Amino acid sequence: METEYAEPADLAFLRGAVGDGEGGAGGLGWEGVRAFEAAHGVVLPEPYRTFVAEMADGSAVGPPAYGLVPLGTLPEGWGQGRPERVLDRPFPLTEPWFWEQEEAGPCPELDARIEEVFDHGSVVLGAEGCGMYWHLVVTGPDRGHVWLVTGEGAGPFGAEFGFTTAAPGFAGWFRHWSSGQSWFGTE
Repeated sequence: METEYAEPADLAFLRGAVGDGEGGAGGLGWEGVRAFEAAHGVVLPEPYRTFVAEMADGSAVGPPAYGLVPLGTLPEGWGQGRPERVLDRPFPLTEPWFWEQEEAGPCPELDARIEEVFDHGSVVLGAEGCGMYWHLVVTGPDRGHVWLVTGEGAGPFGAEFGFTTAAPGFAGWFRHWSSGQSWFGTE
């Protein structure tokens, strides 16, 4: 999966899907994207980077269920008093982790690891409802992959991870949504 350069076919698809910002705020512009990246010490993966700069910085048209949130913002229901998100620290996972199956009872080490999943190395794309949030990894080995992070665990999106037949990454995630398939359908 290419994260440094946007594939022209992916950009054409995304541009057609949102109509250059219809249903959203329009693109943030390259100056805005570069300012965000400099402030957080990251470079956003393609094609999301071009999508946010040129097409839509947030959008009611497109995934997830409650729309894409603008870059650097959090969906309604994220919670008050949460730690500051640290984008330049690597996203800690490379394979699914369902922490609800871990040790029962208070465990500060486990809680700290869970907080890292929610708050390190990713931008939040939006909410699916019921405490389910889509994240795009911006730092770490899974850079460019989309993950679903919930109160029970976290898992990556894409055929290579076995949860769907869709292509990985932002464009694959967006394509899968636009096809009308269930997020976790395998057909």
